[in-house]
Parts: sequence; structure tokens; C-alpha cells
Amino acid sequence: MPPSAPDQSPDASPELVSIAENTPLSDAQVRERVARGESNAVEARTSRSFGEIIFANVFTRVNLIYSVLFALVLGTGYFIDGMFGLLIIVNSVVGMVQEIRAKQTLDRLALLNRTPTKVRREQGVIEVQSEEIVLDDIVVIAAGDQIPVDGIVVDEVALEIDESLLTGESDPVLAHRGAQVLSGSFVVAGSGSFVATAVGANAYAEKIAREAGAFRKPPSQLRAGIDKILKYVTWVLIPVGAATVWNQLAGGQEWRDAVRGLVAALVPMVPEGLVLMTSIAMAVGVVRLGRRNCLVQDLPAIEQLARVDVVCTDKTGTLTEDGMRVSRIELVSELDSAGVELSQLEAHAEESAREVPPALASALSTIGFAEGNPNSSMVAILEYLESAEQLPTARNVAFSSARKWAAVQLDSAHEGTLSWVFGAPDVLLPAGNIASDRAEALAQKGMRVLALAGSPEALPADTLPGALSPVALVVLDQRLRAEAPGAIQYFTEQQVGIKVISGDNAAAVGAIASQAGVPRGRDAIDARTLDPESSEFSDSVAEHAAFGRVTPTQKRAMVHALQGEGHVVAMTGDGVNDVLALKDSDVGVAMGSGSPAARAVSRIVLLDNSFATLPHVVAEGRRVIGNIERVATLFLTKTLYSALLAFLVVVTTIPYPFLPRHVTLIAWFTIGIPSFFLALAPNAARAQDGFVRRVLGEAVPGGIGAALSSFGAYLTARAVFGTDDSMRVLNSSTAFLGLVIVSFFVLAMVARPYRGWKIALVATMAGCMLTVMITPLGSRVFDVDLHDWRAVLIAVCFGIGGIAVRSIVWRVMRRFVPPPTN
Repeated sequence: MPPSAPDQSPDASPELVSIAENTPLSDAQVRERVARGESNAVEARTSRSFGEIIFANVFTRVNLIYSVLFALVLGTGYFIDGMFGLLIIVNSVVGMVQEIRAKQTLDRLALLNRTPTKVRREQGVIEVQSEEIVLDDIVVIAAGDQIPVDGIVVDEVALEIDESLLTGESDPVLAHRGAQVLSGSFVVAGSGSFVATAVGANAYAEKIAREAGAFRKPPSQLRAGIDKILKYVTWVLIPVGAATVWNQLAGGQEWRDAVRGLVAALVPMVPEGLVLMTSIAMAVGVVRLGRRNCLVQDLPAIEQLARVDVVCTDKTGTLTEDGMRVSRIELVSELDSAGVELSQLEAHAEESAREVPPALASALSTIGFAEGNPNSSMVAILEYLESAEQLPTARNVAFSSARKWAAVQLDSAHEGTLSWVFGAPDVLLPAGNIASDRAEALAQKGMRVLALAGSPEALPADTLPGALSPVALVVLDQRLRAEAPGAIQYFTEQQVGIKVISGDNAAAVGAIASQAGVPRGRDAIDARTLDPESSEFSDSVAEHAAFGRVTPTQKRAMVHALQGEGHVVAMTGDGVNDVLALKDSDVGVAMGSGSPAARAVSRIVLLDNSFATLPHVVAEGRRVIGNIERVATLFLTKTLYSALLAFLVVVTTIPYPFLPRHVTLIAWFTIGIPSFFLALAPNAARAQDGFVRRVLGEAVPGGIGAALSSFGAYLTARAVFGTDDSMRVLNSSTAFLGLVIVSFFVLAMVARPYRGWKIALVATMAGCMLTVMITPLGSRVFDVDLHDWRAVLIAVCFGIGGIAVRSIVWRVMRRFVPPPTN
């Protein structure tokens, strides 16, 4: 369980006067606290350290096994049979290089993603990095900020804190002066400041992280599947390997030949490249996404992307451009029952800007500046009004996505108005009102419309004042991102569902969704008519593609509803209202310009703020996972045919047919080199569950066919050519060719669907293998002799037979195992 939140941190500085008097720290006091270790300096790790990377790639189980076998071969004096030892260096170097490249990419992008924190010190309010905050610092916070350290509130304006990321409690709490705030929570409304009472390792969020375990990897279906495969392989290798050792050493062979046969049997049983190629594919994926300014905050997010079949996206700042522009401010008093033509208003936009009454401008300006950290709509309004006078206020209610409005109560009534409320017209105004109808008409055109209303009554605690009268409509332009339609088209073609979920008016959401090309986007539904607790909620979420007036808790409920139907959901957003949904989705994707809280909980951050990057992100995830499945099939096929061949040899008590150089040659041209290229190839298929079943469904038939082909050719060659030592090379060469034929067939099947470069790859590998077998130098170095046409005929016949066996077993298993992703 997470540690309980303390009533008062025991780590608070003895200089309590700084807290009591809200006194900013001087530079000297900051230096003193840093010297005492009272700063928020906690190591934030995006990946393993360089030392850990080197250690993890050099001291592996595979390298240990290969090192022992390599030493045994060197002891025989046949150094050419130790070529497989090069894999120790290759595995280590390639793995280190790719992981270091990925680490450098992650570290660079993490720096770009850092969000400075505002603190009030002796010289005023300044921005510092989170780790530079010290005990007793006065931290300034506003809506959208994530709280970096624990503290006590000393000043607030309608400050609301959401602690759901820590406690699971979804309802925001009002943080009054003297209230405790915890690191890891975030501000959903209002602004304020607090004195830091616990920093660094003593902060609440850091304590939770330590209890959860340092640098614990997020769960990964792929890694779990590979671990399961390796566990199965281990169960097979131990008894077969032990029996092979006994057979080779007790068979009466010369000890050097026995050791070489032993090593040749054991080396291919180890799936040495499975983990390596998986790591390489993941690392290359990180680097490729990094080139698109996409920060992957945890690697398993890449594999989840491959499974995504529904993308939920916010509208404002995601489908539309970041900034907004006030088109005009329409006075309700000038509207008549027929409304005003939109074209006429646009033609006189500049004139209407000059005609905004001072009282109205002052009301809007007062509400905007009371926010502390106004949202994009309010920023545009403040810029539009420029230097409007602010009115003295007695009370403020900050804007929140749940309420859809903000309000101020003046010190005294001004021109008959005591309270001003600004927010969604369909929340503030009754249906059928002239202003409501006008707002709805504008929203249908995709514009964002906000209403200003006044009341002579005082502002209640958390509800609208009575006797509200509409005064004006603020019309803002929302410009669709130029790249949005192309991205939506990609997802539509890939049969990925799109859900546009926004807190804006449903008509405006539908208009923007339709412009972006979202199927059924125009038919937006008002989320206020939906009850997450009702049985019809999931059906409504599945049926519609666009939703307006969605609260943050409803966004999260929609994500849960989709997940409950078996969908893998990606959620994109940029605001504090998206945090809950981003956190609970399978893959949270935040815009780089989004709120710190949104970026903190997301698994992926689009630092270029481009929605067009998202299709590339999903495509990269699919490429990585689909190709890892291909590569796993190749390596597991080798492991299985090696284990089965060794078992057959033990049962028949005959010498192992191959030398280490033979299995090294086959591994090079049918697995190692091809897998490197296949692991990096394009792959657009959406990944499915059942990784282990599918891989074994492909590897087992290939392994059985290859083992029977090689073993049958070997037995037949021994019967035809005899078992004298002079026939050893011819017999093993016959078995070698039989194995090569089936191995290349398996490679050709794994390479589907065919492209020109894949055909060239398989042909090149086959050409290299043929060159080795038929040239005098290759034959001498690799101890291959196929000069007798009978050996070639035997190998070809059993090779064809092995392919037939593979196909029969594959068809039988296909009844129980779904086809792999291509």
C-alpha cells in the first residue's frame, strides 16, 4: 500500500518563520539547503545507465553458454569450429550500440519534455527545474500543473487539486490556505502557491515510487511471451542436452570428434538471437520515433501501439491548432429573434471589436486574470481585449472542465451586476433563449462559442447564481490542423476506430470531426445525456464517433467502456481535463505543448505537437511487434529441429552428424543475417494476442520437418556409403544439405508477404550458401563434400519430404492456432 499522507512533514526546516510569514528564500538560503541535501534532486531515469547497458549485454546467459562451448572447441585444436564464438562479440556489440542509441535519443527528448516550475524567491518569481526546488521554497502553481513536492498552501484563488493519481479518489478537493498538497497530484482549476515541506526522497510521490521498486519495467505481453518460450526451451534443452553429452562421450569416438559433435548439437539449441533481435527492434523503434520528435516514456508502449484498434482524441489542441483567435464579441442586446447573418458579422469584425462596452470588457478581463493560468480560450480573449480595466473581486470560482464555467463576485454591484459568469452557453443559458439559439447556430459551423452572463445575486459555493442574464457571446475561430484529415484517413484505412471526445459543444465537436473526415463524425452526441453507470453507456460509446460536453470522469469512463468491449485504446490529449483518460488508456499520447500533468501521465509525448505523427507512431509499433514475431519463428525453428535431431541421435546411439562449423553456416544464412533485415522491415498488420501460440504454431512444424529431413538423409547416407571414418564427411554433408533445403523453405515462408527486396534477400542467402558448398575453398573450410550425385539426390528427396511433413503438421496445427500477423 502507498504510504499514508502525513499531517505535517517531519523534514520541515527549523526556519519556520519562512512558512509562517510566507517569506521568499534568498540565494544564500537556497545554497544552504542544497548543501544540506534539502533539494528535490532525485535521479530521474529514462533508461538504464551506460554501465548497466554494457553489463546487461555482455554478461548474458547466452554468452556464458557460448563461452563454455567455445572453450571446449578451442581445446580440440579445431579453431575453425569455434566461429560461433564470434556471436559473443556480435551479440554484445550490436545490443550495446542499439540500446545506447536508444538511450541517447530518450535522454535528448526527455530534456525537451522537461517542464520548469515557478518559485517565488527573493528576486521575484523565477522558473527552475523540478530538481532545483529546495525545502521552504514557495512554489507557484496553476491549472494544468503537476505538483512536484509536498507542501502547505499559503495562498490560493479557487485552487482545486486532483489526487486521483495517488489515491484513486476522482473528485477534486478545494485546497484552502493551510491545506496540505502532495507531490504527484495536479491542479485542475484555480491557482495558488505553497511552501515546500518535503522534497526529494522524502516527498510522497517519491516514497510511493521507492515502495514500488526502483526502475521497475512496465508490464509487457511481448516480454512475458518470450520468457514463456525460453522457459519451454529450457525444459527441452536440459534433458536433451544431458543425453547428448552422454551419447557423444560414451559412443567410442575419438575425444576430439566427440567434443565437436557435442558442441555442434548444443550450440543451435540456444535461441541466441531471440532476445537480441527483440531488443534491437525495440531500440530501433525508439530511435525512429525520436527522429519524429516522439518521446517514448516506456518501451512496452511501442508494443501496445501495435495492438491499438481505437484512437480516442481530444478536439481542442489535438485536431485543431493550439492557438485560438477571437473572431468577434456579439452583444445579446443586438440579437433579434431572426439572428444576424454570419457573413455580415465577419465583414464587420474589426468594427465590432471597437464596440465592446467597457463594462463587458472589464468583466471578461477580471475573470481571465483571476484564473492565474488561463486556458487557450481565455488567453485569446485577454489578448483581444488588451488593456481592459480589472474590477475588484470578493470571490472567484476558477474554470474547470467538470463545471464548464468560471465566475467572479465583485466587491460591490457594478451597474446592477454583482456576479459575472463565463462559460459554455448550453450550461449557463436556458434552451430556447435567443442567445442559446445563436450560439448553437455558430457551433454548427465549427466555431467555439462562450457566453458571458451577469447576476445581481452573490456567488454560491459551487453552483451558478440565480437570475442569470446573458450579456454577450464570445466567438472564437478554431482552425483544423492541416495534417488532421490525412491522419484520420490513415486510421480509417487501417480499420482503427476514431472517437472524438471533447468538453466543447456537441455541435462544434461534430463540425470539426466532420471536417477532419471522421466517419459518422457529424452525428455528435451531448455527453450530458449519458450516464456512465447505465447499461446503455457502452452501447452509446460504441455507436457514436463524436462526443461533446464530456467531463474528465466521463472521458475516463468512455475509455473503460471501450476496454471492456475488448478494444485496445489509445488516448490523445493535451489538457488537464484529459489526464484521467490518458492515465487509464492502454497508450496515453500527450501533445508536447500540453499541460505538465498530461505529459507526466502519458506513455508517449508528441513533442512536435503534430497529430500527423500519430499514424507513424502506430505504424512503428506494428512494425516492431510483427517483425519480432517473424524473427522468433526463425530462431525457435532452429532450436526445435536441433533438439529433436539430438534426441533422435541419442535414441539411435549414432554420432551427431554435424560439426560446429556446419551449424554456424546454417545459422548465418538461414537465420542470423535474414532476421536482421526482417526485423526492420515494414509491417502494417495490427498485432493480436496469442504471441506464444502463433510463434510455436509456425516453429514446431518447421522444426519437425527440418529434423526429420536431416536425420532421414543422414541414416540413408550411412546405409548407402557406409559408416567408416572415410565416409564421415560425405554422410554429414548429405544431412547438411537436407537440413539446408527445409531451412530455406521455412525462411521463405516467414518472409511473406513477398516484396522485391525480400525475394532478393532470400535469393542472396541461398546463393551464398550454394557458393560455400560448391567452391573448393568453401568445401574445404566448412568440411562439406557433395561430389557424389547420390548424396545430392538423397538430400533433395528428404528435403522435399521434410517440406511435405512441415506442411502437413502446419495444416494440422492451424486448426488450433490462428495464423500469424503478416
